[in-house]
Amino acid sequence: MGAFVKIVIASICVGYVAVKWNRPSFDPESLRGARVLVTGASSGIGEQMAYHYARFGAQIVITARREKVLQQVTEKCLSLGAQKGLFISGDMSTESDPDKVVDFALEKLGGLDYLVLNHIGVTRFAMWDGDVDHVKWLMKPNFFSYIQMAWRALPSLEKSKGSMVIVSSMAGKLSNPFTAPYCSTKSALNGFFGALSHELAMKKSNVSTSLITLGLIDTESALNAVRGIITTPAYPATEAALNIIVTGATRQLELYYPWYTYVMNFFKDWYPPLTNHLIQNALNYDP
Repeated sequence: MGAFVKIVIASICVGYVAVKWNRPSFDPESLRGARVLVTGASSGIGEQMAYHYARFGAQIVITARREKVLQQVTEKCLSLGAQKGLFISGDMSTESDPDKVVDFALEKLGGLDYLVLNHIGVTRFAMWDGDVDHVKWLMKPNFFSYIQMAWRALPSLEKSKGSMVIVSSMAGKLSNPFTAPYCSTKSALNGFFGALSHELAMKKSNVSTSLITLGLIDTESALNAVRGIITTPAYPATEAALNIIVTGATRQLELYYPWYTYVMNFFKDWYPPLTNHLIQNALNYDP
């Protein structure tokens, strides 16, 4: 059985490499002058995406909660080559700010070519303690604001033949301990935008939807949350950010980053005992 599993894993890895090798070619010039809104851009993956878009010469609006940090990121974007760099602070757990942010970007940029939704609400990396109210609250920034912003931006994206890029997580594909509230929001995100992608295709819409499945990335917030608990290696945020941008620019339906997320997603249905073993043994937990 062990040899058989190894053969299957090797076959999946070969398939993954083949998919990566045959994906559409990326033309950096396609992003020059592109009008982009990136959320959750004051740090981590969102910040790195803003810098990459700037190097490609895009017009960028970034948003997050911390206005002072947003100003610093915007200044760096302009120094890196962004044709335009603007920011607006917003709290995505409120009813009004998601629409306010999209309207700001539409007004200042004259429309949108890319809507990159990347923000998340704060949650603890711990076993669920029965706090239902926290789960309800977390759905606001992690799910409801996403669909609210997508709907607000959709008419402009339709006109520009634009793209929506939805940054999700392996936690939305494969449930992980210590992340029950987070998993629930990412599962909702995957379900909604997976369905919306079908609907847009059936309507022959001009808008593409790219769903991003990420593993552990070396952002400060992620590493602080899992330090001493998870043994899985973290992958670089700047590389994750570039892969996300390329996926959206080439209008691919999905991205798995890093490579092991693709393998784990396959095995979760094909051989659940293996995925359960890997997940539970990747954690340092002593009851």
